[in-house]
Amino acid sequence: MNFDDKNEINNFIKLLSKLPGLGPRSGRRAALAIIKQKEKLLIPLKDAFNDISEKIVVCEICNNIDLKSPCAICSNQNKDMNIICVVEEISDLWAIERAAVFKGYYHILGGVLNALDGVGPDQLNIEKLGQRIKQNKVQEIILALSATIDGQTTLHFLIDYLEDFNVKVTKLAHGIPIGGELDYLDDGTLTQAILSRTAAD
Repeated sequence: MNFDDKNEINNFIKLLSKLPGLGPRSGRRAALAIIKQKEKLLIPLKDAFNDISEKIVVCEICNNIDLKSPCAICSNQNKDMNIICVVEEISDLWAIERAAVFKGYYHILGGVLNALDGVGPDQLNIEKLGQRIKQNKVQEIILALSATIDGQTTLHFLIDYLEDFNVKVTKLAHGIPIGGELDYLDDGTLTQAILSRTAAD
């Protein structure tokens, strides 16, 4: 069936197809499943989208998303204030929290350096990291970046940047596959990578 571009169903499919892991075919299947279960899925999803669009905020400290700022993690006084784990994206923070092995705070860069896409240091939350180190007298920075080319380029840039701060800089241990992204690692691999972290050089 061919839908007009302005047709609500076709627009719904196009939006779903833009989600990570979904293409046009998967988007159509997901849309049909949601529409067919109007009471169980479509209406609750609509209400959830309305709620989250009105209530979600970005944490003023670490750049996480939550219903308040500072977020629940930054507001947790039981965390180790001497350590900050630097990650690329929110999904990486969630992955590490899921592993339940890290007891410090986080800092989300908002991406990685990528010259082809025009992402330089000014587009990432790097200066904000420096401010946090100075203000909180942080003792260790863990660079928990993906083992991709861009991730490792960003890691080495941060190592150079952090030389001006009196702080220990470590990185995740080997065991993360080349090209691996944190959000896709199993909890055991991620836990071991954090516990066996090494000095960054």
